[in-house]
Amino acid sequence: MDEIVPKKRRSIRLRGFDYSQAGNYFITICTSGRKRILGSVRDHKVILSPAGETVRAAWFDLPRRFPSMEPRELVVMPNHVHAILGLTHPIRAAARGAASSAPTAGKAAFAYPALGEVIRAFKSLSAIEVNSLLGRPAQPVWQRNYYERIIRSDREYSQARRYTLENPIHWDQDPENV
Repeated sequence: MDEIVPKKRRSIRLRGFDYSQAGNYFITICTSGRKRILGSVRDHKVILSPAGETVRAAWFDLPRRFPSMEPRELVVMPNHVHAILGLTHPIRAAARGAASSAPTAGKAAFAYPALGEVIRAFKSLSAIEVNSLLGRPAQPVWQRNYYERIIRSDREYSQARRYTLENPIHWDQDPENV
């Protein structure tokens, strides 16, 4: 009998970077199969579907779960979202419930939630709500991964913000518009 060897998945994250560092991150998350379940674009404006409204609400509700996360910008497109989120002030490591975050000699008992934790919670919570709304339990709403870019300067922040907010204007040329 042949042994099944699991595929090695290649990480698209920046090797060695601590994604729990305070800072701003530009995020793109696509729907599963690039299905247009979140809305439509008319006259360069996004018209959100009920599923899109649910996704928007889930995004802006994240600070209740992650007090150090600040949702800075968000545009929900028909089949993806673009967002800028900030990780700001630390939270007590004990509040995260992570045994590995226990302080060691000389280290403070504070930690930031890692970017992946925030995105995983968003995708999970919004998928549950969208599937409930659409009456389709346990269906994939989001693609498996997400795109992120670490914003390292005011200039990069301005570029990411402009790209995010102007995305509906460029929907006809958007590579996500399949």
